[in-house]
Amino acid sequence: MALKQRLLERKAVIGIIGLGYVGLPMAVTLAQKGYSVIGIDINSERVDSLKRGHSYIIDVPDDEIESLIDKNLRVDTGYNGIGAADVILICVPTPLTAYKEPEVSYIINAMDNIMIYLTPQTLIILESTTYPGTTEELMTERIEKEKGWRVGEDFYICYSPERVDPGNTSFHVINTPKVVGGETAVCLELGEILYSSFLEQVMCVSSTKIAEMSKLLENTFRFINIAMMNEMAMMCERMEIDIWEVIKGAATKPFGFMPFYPGPGIGGHCIPLDPMYLSWQGKKYDYFNRFIELAADINSNMPRYVVQQIERLLNSKKKCIKGSKIMILGMAYKKDIDDLRESPALEIYELLLKKGAELSFYDAYVNYFKKNSELIYSSPLTADTLKTMDLTVIVTAHSNLDYEWIEKYSQLIYDTRDAMSQIESQKVFKLGQNVE
Repeated sequence: MALKQRLLERKAVIGIIGLGYVGLPMAVTLAQKGYSVIGIDINSERVDSLKRGHSYIIDVPDDEIESLIDKNLRVDTGYNGIGAADVILICVPTPLTAYKEPEVSYIINAMDNIMIYLTPQTLIILESTTYPGTTEELMTERIEKEKGWRVGEDFYICYSPERVDPGNTSFHVINTPKVVGGETAVCLELGEILYSSFLEQVMCVSSTKIAEMSKLLENTFRFINIAMMNEMAMMCERMEIDIWEVIKGAATKPFGFMPFYPGPGIGGHCIPLDPMYLSWQGKKYDYFNRFIELAADINSNMPRYVVQQIERLLNSKKKCIKGSKIMILGMAYKKDIDDLRESPALEIYELLLKKGAELSFYDAYVNYFKKNSELIYSSPLTADTLKTMDLTVIVTAHSNLDYEWIEKYSQLIYDTRDAMSQIESQKVFKLGQNVE
């Protein structure tokens, strides 16, 4: 088979649809391994940035783009070059609709364009997180119907869920194990050859549905355990027990326990969304996942719990939340990244604003965020600024913040991440603590 030989010799041309947090690191890694890569993104600002040698992804340095662009890596907003690809990776977003249902229009749009230029003997791999059956329904069945080709003979289909963890310095594209499932044994063999050529570990499963479900299980596991810790934090508040110290104690057990932590809410593109895909799919089979629905209720209400605690904390200091000056530290959904997707800080900001608080925020990774049509810019973090605040709220505990310095100049601190755990201070109150 010509495609198999081209993959074994790393002479295959790889097309990547979507150059975001998943697609760009993958494109760069493949290009560094010697593949010729065609990157496509409908966002012209992204494409222009890459052509100038500038990366917009925190985990991809500019010098890597500069060394590859217009050499092993070519980028464009159009699909006309995709016909030259031997392999096509689809790495587009899969958000939820306003009704918490899967939004697969990005996959459909990608397939609409791919179908125009698709040639026989092409391997197509979906990496976007989605519900079990998506690969078969939106890709395999469509190509067989519209082209009259047979999967495993005329074209090849795999599903391999992305496992990108933005800001993780220990695990990246190459050393994160990869799960891959194929529509046929031949499809799976080709997918395994591709990923094994540049990744340290590839785990093959028997079908695309198994691979799709494995991704949802990973993040639903985290989703439910985070919800449990959030509920434990609220219970420990009433019992006047420090949940953070409880977790540290339990985490010393070397078997049978894995630490999860409470927080102001969950964010990012995976954990808040993936379990809802699974819950939605289950309902099609008359199965209602009570764990997921309960966890969603707990996690989604954490920003409101945070604001309630802030209100009570200010009241205990004889201050009203209306008119109080509050500084939010950290807008990204987790530490040491610039990603705002589904960040609980955005909802906390909005809830405080509705209660009349005078707000500002600081985030070294996020210069601004958009509220309706207005741009809200990060304020400078100075001693004078902190002194004027009635309350400093730590929502995202970036590593580059000097928390001892923050404690010194703040009047009052509410810490949602246990960032002040090593600092003894009567100014500091934590999520899950009785603040009155």
